Amino acid sequence: MERYQDSQLYRIRHSTAHVMAQAVLEKFPEAKIAIGPPIEDGFYYDFDLPRALTDEDLAEIEQRMRAIIKEGHEFVRKEVSAAEARALFHDQPHKIELIDGLEQGGIDEYGEKTDEAVVISTYTQDTFEDLCRGPHVANTSEINPDAISITFKAPAGAYWRGDENREMLTRIYGTAWESAEQLEEYLELLEEAKKRDHRKIGQDLGLFTFSTEVGKGLPLWKPNGAVLRDALERYLRDVQLGRGYVPINTPHIARVALYERSGHYPYYKDSQYSPFDVEGDLFMLKPMNCPHHIHIYKDDLHSYRDLPLRVAEFGTVYRYEKSGELHGLTRVRGFTQDDAHIFCTPEQLEDEFIAVIDLVEFIFNGLGLSDYRARVGIRDPESDKYVGSDDNWEKAAAAIIAAAEKRNLTFTVEEGEAAFYGPKLDFVVRDALKREWQISTIQVDYNLPERFELEYIGADNERHQPIMIHRALYGSLERFIAVLIEHYAGAFPAWLHPTQVWLIPIADRHLEYAEDVTAQLEAAGLRAHIDNSQNRMGGKIAIATQQKVPWMLIMGDRDIKNGAVSVRLRSGEDLGAMPVADFVAKAQEIVESKSLELA
Repeated sequence: MERYQDSQLYRIRHSTAHVMAQAVLEKFPEAKIAIGPPIEDGFYYDFDLPRALTDEDLAEIEQRMRAIIKEGHEFVRKEVSAAEARALFHDQPHKIELIDGLEQGGIDEYGEKTDEAVVISTYTQDTFEDLCRGPHVANTSEINPDAISITFKAPAGAYWRGDENREMLTRIYGTAWESAEQLEEYLELLEEAKKRDHRKIGQDLGLFTFSTEVGKGLPLWKPNGAVLRDALERYLRDVQLGRGYVPINTPHIARVALYERSGHYPYYKDSQYSPFDVEGDLFMLKPMNCPHHIHIYKDDLHSYRDLPLRVAEFGTVYRYEKSGELHGLTRVRGFTQDDAHIFCTPEQLEDEFIAVIDLVEFIFNGLGLSDYRARVGIRDPESDKYVGSDDNWEKAAAAIIAAAEKRNLTFTVEEGEAAFYGPKLDFVVRDALKREWQISTIQVDYNLPERFELEYIGADNERHQPIMIHRALYGSLERFIAVLIEHYAGAFPAWLHPTQVWLIPIADRHLEYAEDVTAQLEAAGLRAHIDNSQNRMGGKIAIATQQKVPWMLIMGDRDIKNGAVSVRLRSGEDLGAMPVADFVAKAQEIVESKSLELA
């Protein structure tokens, strides 16, 4: 499968970013330019501009871009020395900083670490020259002027190099495609994505909120959101218990020495919160659960007869994410992982790994996430960020690939996608808009059992080292809920929705009957709400529809006389009147079976 970075579309987008920068500099000659990389579905470029942009500015820039493209300018590459580069970009401070990094080595033109040999090069088209290694199209004529847009995302603020202590720049987003039809289809998807934005729906349905006084990136779950979270946690707990997992619980802080021993502290140091002193010892907020689970294993002497041991926890962890990288529930600073660790013998490894694959697919299919792909992440042979012996890495990667093949799983193998301590199998889900989200991960680890000197007594009565499987199915519960919100546009399956039944008495005299029906629903384990507001029936139906409640029960004089309710779905479909007992039985069956249908 061709990598995106090697595709013609990547070159088109990279080249269009340069065209956009040229158009912006023509309009704002005093502007300072930063970086402009291609990204998934488009590109962006960061600028230090003299003023905020208006819609008219963006329209003018886009129009000028189309003119530049039609003029048919070649993209000309030139290798230069650091001194020559500084002379070329003497009035561009951000470029000078990037050139310094390139000269020192190990830093690319985007300011990112790289293991590749660094060659300083520029690309020129028309009057614009940029510090860049490419790749680009040969000529702007290869860009379709009718297949570009820079208004698909509003301009945003972006700290230079992602550092909130540095200056704030203006980031202009754009997209480019090979045909106008592709662009139109993409823009339509973006409009639909706006409607499905989990931040807006989360507010509309009363699921979660954020408070500046509490702190950025720390979601507060409101009652409806807490019900949704609880339903997901109960579901997975029950499934896990049926598959031999045992629940555990660990604290939110630990000694820094724990993470130094595991290797997490030096490796993830920049994304962890600063240690704090407790009676002369250094502690920190828990950034991951696995070292804690290891010590639960270490507390007992284990025989091979005790293995596999499968321990599971919904453990909250804390990671320092920069302010500019926070985004709703998908990027937060405190989040809960459905973390499990399996301690097993070498002979059990393949079967245990296959069992986790089966569990991932069971959960995905049960939640209607049936469109997904798998990715085996192995280490980058050119990188020194990984720990452990070559032999352990090879054994772990071979075990993952063997299990995936035995399970007939379609997968790709990608270098550089491994965890620092071992290779892994990731599951990438496509939602209703065909956007991809990396959700579940399964990792094989020989390294941490070695670091923590884990043991079990084998059949030979000798001490042996177990193998660890790290496993998260939801991944981050916060991010998983964000994906579900956008996948379903808030119209969750009935078993997940915070309010399953919305009762609508037509007049006040029907309220007592609604309370009786509610008692029957709640006795059957269904979550119900009576709308006793002064709104007319149409207004009550509109509110329930906006709340995406699965079932609405309308009740008036005739319903009371017949012991019935008039059933309406959130889709607007009218199922007509039915006896209360019949509706309760049907709804209960749909909820308990975790059905994705409402009728």
